[in-house]
Order: sequence, then C-alpha cells, then structure tokens
Amino acid sequence: MKSVVLNNSLFMKKFLCISVIMLVCQSLCATNKTFPLKGTIVSPADKNILYTGRVSFTNPQRPAWNYPGVQIIAAFEGTSLQMIAKPRSGYFVAQVDAAEPFKVTFRSDNDSVVTLATALPDTRHTIRLMYAIEGYEMYPEFWGFILDPGKSLLPPPALPDRKIEFIGNSITCGYGNEGTDKNEHFTYETENHYYSYASIAARQLCAQHWVVARSGIGAYRNYGDAKTGSPRSCMPVQYEYTGYALDLDLRQEASFLREKWDFARYQPDVVCINLGTNDLSTNNYDLKLLKQGYQTLYRLVRSHNPQSKIVFLSGSMLNGKELQQCRQLLDEVTAEARQSGDAQVYRFDFSPITGDPWYGNDWHPNIYQDEKMAAELTAFLRDLMNWF
Repeated sequence: MKSVVLNNSLFMKKFLCISVIMLVCQSLCATNKTFPLKGTIVSPADKNILYTGRVSFTNPQRPAWNYPGVQIIAAFEGTSLQMIAKPRSGYFVAQVDAAEPFKVTFRSDNDSVVTLATALPDTRHTIRLMYAIEGYEMYPEFWGFILDPGKSLLPPPALPDRKIEFIGNSITCGYGNEGTDKNEHFTYETENHYYSYASIAARQLCAQHWVVARSGIGAYRNYGDAKTGSPRSCMPVQYEYTGYALDLDLRQEASFLREKWDFARYQPDVVCINLGTNDLSTNNYDLKLLKQGYQTLYRLVRSHNPQSKIVFLSGSMLNGKELQQCRQLLDEVTAEARQSGDAQVYRFDFSPITGDPWYGNDWHPNIYQDEKMAAELTAFLRDLMNWF
C-alpha cells in the first residue's frame, strides 16, 4: 500500500474508540418499552436540545436527516453522558466541553447507545455532536440522551449569529479526506465532514454552517450520468427538499424525504455553491446545459434566500480545460446576475490540488487540502462579510 507521510496535527489525530452498549433495539421499539438503562432518559424533543442543519421533526421523538454536518448541541449536568440513535445511523464527531473531538459510530443492527463521557466533574458540561458522513444510505435518527439518575439538561449555549449555507458535492461532504492514498476507494471510515473545508471555515469564522451536499451531485449532471443531464436528481431538483433522495421515486423510502424544506427555518447571510466537478467529469458534458443548470440553481437559491449573498466557487479537483471552462461559466453566470440587478452575487476560486501529499481517497482532498481550502475561503469571507 502506498502511503504519504503526514505531519499535520489534525490529520494525525487518533480518534478514541468508544465502547458500544449492545441492545436489541428493534424489539424494544416494536413493543414501545422504555429502554432498560439506568439514568435519566432525555427525549430528543427536549426544548434544551439545539439542532442545526436540515433535520426533519415529522416524528419529534425520532429527528431524521441524511445530509452531513447536522449538529446536535446540549448542556447537561452530571458525571456521564450517553447518546441513543437508530442502529446503523453511521458516524458522528463528538466534543465534550473543550476536549479533543472524537468519533463515535452506530454501524451494526444492534448498536443504539454509545457512551460519550464518564467520570466527569459533577458540574455543567456541553456536548456538541456533528454528523460526519453522508446518510443517504443509512437514514440516521437521533433518539435522545441518557444522563446520571436525577440529572437534567440545562439551557444550551447560544448559536453563533453568523450563518453560512454550503451547497456542494463530495468535496463539501469531506469524502475520503481521512484517507492517505488517492488510489484507495471510498469508505465511510475515511469521510469526515468535521474536517471538511466548510466545517473548518465556519469554526474559524465563528459561524453556523448548514449543508446541502451529496457526493456525485452536479448542477445539471451527476457523476457518470448521461451528457443530457440528471433531471431527477441534480442539485436544482434536490435543493427544495429536507433530505436527499437518490431519485424522486425513492422518496417513499423515508417519509422525511418527501418534505419540502421550510426555508424560514434558516436564512443564511451567505450561500456558498461549490458544484461543477461532477458535471464536467468523464469528458461527457454539455457546457450549455451546465450553464442553464447553474442559472436554474441561482434563481432557486435567490428566491428562497432574498437577503443572502451568493458565492459561486470552483472546486479544487478540477484542472486544465475543465477548470478553465468551469471558471468561465461561473464568471458568466455571476456577471449576468449582476447585470439583471442582483449585486449580491460573487465569485471565488479554490487553489487546485497540487500533488500526492494533498490527496485523500479517490483523488479527493485530504485534511491537509481541506485546511488550505478553509484558509483561502475564510480570508475571502472575512472581507466579503466584514466578519472580523
């Protein structure tokens, strides 16, 4: 196996392996029994739990989503904390107080509870959870917390006032960014949105960030699809829904996928759109249709976010002819929007990946490259938004 020597502190983090309590969860849910666990079980509908991201509350006892970057934030008292989620919900990054973030996972059919903290001082603490992967195959659900007996949640910390929305593809998701070899293929173990450029930039800017992103998606044509496009599953089709469905017909798989998103729940200060890499892949694209896709998405984003600044970004995986074409099209779409009277549309280009030390799996950015991208975007947004 080819390896790359990495010295970056973020990349060299060793995530704590959390021991998992095994429950026969399906049986418990089928009979509506209370989980046979010691402690105070806190409902996910508790008013002291904050959620960010496109989360469905159709069933308030089982909040559901499938985009990366969804966050669950709470404050609690006591010495320990456990988390309950649907089995096979996937990977989360957890942070207790200001301690080092670590990964936890719900991967098997019997994993429904993980321990997030033990032996804490018996005082106030904060838990921050971020969904680290794409959940379009897993349909994750959060089912609550377990506290020490007699303890309860406390009023949560305030969310940042600054708000960003990221619309994107695998680069925004963090696909393969924990990998060390561009020739190795995707696994959920090496995808971590917490260390994506989007998440890092948001933390550097002290901003909320909500994500509408899926690997392989395009502005008009998803990866590997026909030159004529992906009319049932490209971003302009998906953007108005709470969750991502591989195809419109598959929205029957989970009820929340049929929900139209309520844009009043989150009005970002700035929307960053990073698409085009999949549209321009495999030498099988139509530039006219791509431009139309960008224009359609722009009008849709503007209609739902009338006060937001909109930034079109070119990604770091493009190079050569495709990079030039992408930048030219985005320049044209931006200029035409401005000519039509919308002065709040902007352009930004990431630096392309320059060599093996910057690649994760499948030629995607690794955490090194994500940090570089975050630094570039942070500087741009500080100036654009006057966020100093």
